[in-house]
Amino acid sequence: MGRVSPFSLDLLRRHPDVEAPELVAVDAADRLLLDTASERLQAGGGIATINDAYGALTLGAAHLSGAAVRAFQDGVVHERALALNAAAQALEGAYRSCRLDAELLDGVSTVLLRLPRSLDELDEIAWSIARYANPDVQVLAAGRVKHMSLSMNAVLGRSFADVSAGLARQKSRVLVASGPRPVDGSAFPRSARYDVGLAAPLELRAYGATFGGAALDPGTALLLPHLRGLAGAPAGTGGPAEIVDLGCGNGAISAFLALADPRLRIHATDQSASAAASTLATAAANGVADRVRVTRDDALSSVPDASAGVIVLNPPFHIGSTVHAGIAHRLFGACARVLAPGGELWTVWNSHLRYRPVLERVIGPTRQLDRSPRFTVTVSTRR
Repeated sequence: MGRVSPFSLDLLRRHPDVEAPELVAVDAADRLLLDTASERLQAGGGIATINDAYGALTLGAAHLSGAAVRAFQDGVVHERALALNAAAQALEGAYRSCRLDAELLDGVSTVLLRLPRSLDELDEIAWSIARYANPDVQVLAAGRVKHMSLSMNAVLGRSFADVSAGLARQKSRVLVASGPRPVDGSAFPRSARYDVGLAAPLELRAYGATFGGAALDPGTALLLPHLRGLAGAPAGTGGPAEIVDLGCGNGAISAFLALADPRLRIHATDQSASAAASTLATAAANGVADRVRVTRDDALSSVPDASAGVIVLNPPFHIGSTVHAGIAHRLFGACARVLAPGGELWTVWNSHLRYRPVLERVIGPTRQLDRSPRFTVTVSTRR
């Protein structure tokens, strides 16, 4: 690939992700990482980026190196944002999206990484790099200082012999890891078992980037008993009923529904590659993989209008490291489009966020099924 110019980080956008004045497409950690890696990028060799949100690292590295870059992004919304930003700056051929395995890392000597907040996710990423990348690989990992900890150095140290920290700049810092250690079989997916009132324990599986890991989060735990009403409902005459599990995470809701009623089929969907893989693993562990269809999608974008009778949703309340209601509102809007008239949205949400007026306006009449000090369970009927 020839060098493309001009290129500007300032022109990058978050679209199709939520855009708001307090949410940025490029931050100081992105800029520090590119500055720190500049000489190495220009020296040549295979380059990969991991967890690049909107294209700053991938397109910046391609611009500095004049070479094609391989990129892994867990979120499909980030893949789409990168593609849009690449097109806007005539850099469509500057990168290739890959899986987090040899496809991404074989022959790679430089990895630019945005540090995740989850240590499990960092552990899986570091293991993957040590296993698949070149022996001379150098990992440059950046983050905002307020989200970094010494535990990150320790996690990187499991897979790399040398880990050091650079000087902070604009409340950001870069960790540098090199000397990949020999690695054994991966510890992922992680697993756990929960008694949820079924004939057998619910077995959960989770890869590193799946929110909450292999745990049954308290909101889902409050919701599950109420889903028995869905599982016990008469099946439709057109074949097995299908329920959409939006934001399926580790697959707890999908597996619970499939176990509770053998007539049900579940369409589990999440924008995270890790979550999609975790839900597949959870369905297999519980013997219901034949009735759980998993897709990686952004806010039901591939699902036809007015096609769903029931959607179940435990919406996220943060975007990256920022607590923000925008993503939940976006998902509610997607549910309104996909639900057929009279269809139902079953959801659990953090009580302090007071989503009920939004659900009433966007979906339709909403009734409360349960409430704890932290969470509220509601059912909304599509007008």
